[in-house]
Amino acid sequence: MTDLKSKFLHVYSLLKSELLNDPDFDFTDDSRHWVERMLDYNVPGGKLNRGLSVIESYKLLKLGKELTDDEFFLACSLGWCIEWLQAYFLVLDDIMDGSHTRRGQPCWFRLPKVGMIAVNDGIILRNQISRILKKHFKGKSYYVDLLDLFNEVEFQTAHGQMIDLITTLGGEKDLSKYSLPLHRRIVQYKTAYYSFYLPVACALLMFGENLDKHIIVKDILIEMGIYFQVQDDYLDCFGEPEVIGKIGTDIEDFKCSWVVVKALELCNEDQKKILYENYGKEDPSCVAKVKGLYKELKLQDVYLEYERTSYEKITSSIESHPSKEVQAVLKLFLAKIYKRQK
Repeated sequence: MTDLKSKFLHVYSLLKSELLNDPDFDFTDDSRHWVERMLDYNVPGGKLNRGLSVIESYKLLKLGKELTDDEFFLACSLGWCIEWLQAYFLVLDDIMDGSHTRRGQPCWFRLPKVGMIAVNDGIILRNQISRILKKHFKGKSYYVDLLDLFNEVEFQTAHGQMIDLITTLGGEKDLSKYSLPLHRRIVQYKTAYYSFYLPVACALLMFGENLDKHIIVKDILIEMGIYFQVQDDYLDCFGEPEVIGKIGTDIEDFKCSWVVVKALELCNEDQKKILYENYGKEDPSCVAKVKGLYKELKLQDVYLEYERTSYEKITSSIESHPSKEVQAVLKLFLAKIYKRQK
């Protein structure tokens, strides 16, 4: 895996170099330096799971056969397009949320001399995806399908973000708006499409498949994405900060988290009053009261039961798929997230 990651990062350097020497834009030294710094700061810094998953998925579709140099480069390029998309979302997301840190460093827009220039940087990141696809995939039979796929996933994600923003940030804090169907909608559109469906869809297109014939695969991956986000919500509250690498703030941030939605479903009127009075407040004593209520409601047990049934349901859906190769891809994704601790 380390070897795969270093080869993947090498392709990032090649793509970055092409973009910084794009013949259709006359870069000055300053503008080239700005874009290079912006890319290095925002694109390759995460876990790179989404991008690496394209290569792993494509390899499984080819029954584990060694990829040619050309296939490997193209799979890496698609993987990087997803990482570019992620960077674009995060740069703008951090501005909208007024966040301070991302991946253990200050958000890009918080850096001196960056500020709201970050909005345009987000647009540049999105445009660079089109440049990469045009340069390396224009002659391929699936080029238009790739463009369509990235446009579609961006559409879904932006609308998921919109539902999240107008529910959790708009106007008065109102817990009565929060429900499981709302949580599911936000997660499905904001996270599941680009984090789970997009890497597999890229691999399927490269393999010569028609995505319209793989609606079941999309449905299974969306379910996995929802399960992944529920895990995230749970770990934000119950995970060990030294293991998950951050201190959870969903309670203080008034997030429409699976944990609070389940609590609202299970609590009596007195408990509901405690939630309404303390959820979304920075005061550590308010956070402690909410966490105390979660323990009283035995939400850790509720989560374990949710995890068990979700895993069984997803596994059963995967095993009913007619293609063993596609099953292998889906099982790879599920194995990566089942029972994760961070």
